[in-house]
Formats: sequence, structure tokens, C-alpha cells
Amino acid sequence: MAFGFTPETGADTASRLSRILGLDEWTECGIPLLPRPREIVKDLYTRHLPSPSTAVVAVFAPDGRAAASASFTQRAASIDGWEHRNAILAHLRRVIPHDLRRRVPIQTAVLLVCRDGAPGWTAADGAWMWGLRDACTLHGLRCGAYITLTPDGWQVLGDGRSGRSPQAASWSERSGNPASLSSAGEAPQAVRRQVAR
Repeated sequence: MAFGFTPETGADTASRLSRILGLDEWTECGIPLLPRPREIVKDLYTRHLPSPSTAVVAVFAPDGRAAASASFTQRAASIDGWEHRNAILAHLRRVIPHDLRRRVPIQTAVLLVCRDGAPGWTAADGAWMWGLRDACTLHGLRCGAYITLTPDGWQVLGDGRSGRSPQAASWSERSGNPASLSSAGEAPQAVRRQVAR
């Protein structure tokens, strides 16, 4: 008797790869320009202290105020947009009601992914982009910026804006500091959800 995984077929691979957006495709989606990216990145970093393999999804009201945010971990090597879409959608549902009753979305979701590696676009980023765009459609939100946090710093993919701080290793520099823990004593790499008030 043999045990093991069912091998992936060519159709499975093609389907998975179709759930990835290239950088040109992402740019053509008409993603709104992120206002004050440096401030937004620092705010999300301070709220969630993401470590590599952590994603932070945040929803912004029309006035630019953060309405809600959540962080969660994902398999670092995953390049399946469907898997990322489901994770993003699950966390959006926990922190903010959907806006499907509106004809035109007024709130915008932004995704920050902390990862190792070079700052440029990767297939894994393409899967996150596909997942963010699809999750926004299903939750009645505008699809906003996709930001990576790598050892080189942060970068808004698609518009070229970037900065050196914070970066992917910043959480480890702060994790030894008791002030960096939440009031409940969580470790920085723990999953966090926050609803802005």
C-alpha cells in the first residue's frame, strides 16, 4: 500500500499561476496612489510589529483615517493567490463590516507584506496582489496599495516609492524591549487584530 500526496497536474499548476498579477497588470488596475506612504508604513509597523511571513491588511476611510487593521502569518513560499485571498478576506470580515451595499466602494484596503529577499516584485508578491484585489471585490472595498517590507526597507510596488526604515528585521531589534509588547504581553510575532476607533 502506498501513501503520499496526489501529484499536481498541469491544469492545477496553470490554475494556480493564473492567480498571480504581474507588476504591469497591477499598475494597469488603476490602484489609487497611497497618500503619505512613509507615515502609513510606520503606523502599520508600530501597530503590528510584523516579522517575515506576516501580512498586515488595513482599511482606510475616505478621509485617510485607518478604520481597521489585522495581521496574520502565511506560508512564506506560497504563490497561490486563492490561498492569500481567503486569508485576507477572513481577516477583513473579522475587523470591519462589508460595504457591498454601496454601488461604488468608498473605503480602501492596503496590504503590507513583511518578507525576506530582495525588494523587487516576485511571483509571491503577484499572488498577494491577486488575493488583495479579489478580496476587496468580495468585501466591497477599493483595492489599494501593495507594500513590501524587506531587509532593504519598505517599497510600494507599482509606484516606486520606498524608504529604508522600518525594514523586515526591525521587529527583532524591538522584540527584546518590554515596551514593544502589547498590553496583553504578546510577542511581536504573534497574530494581532486591531480596530481603529
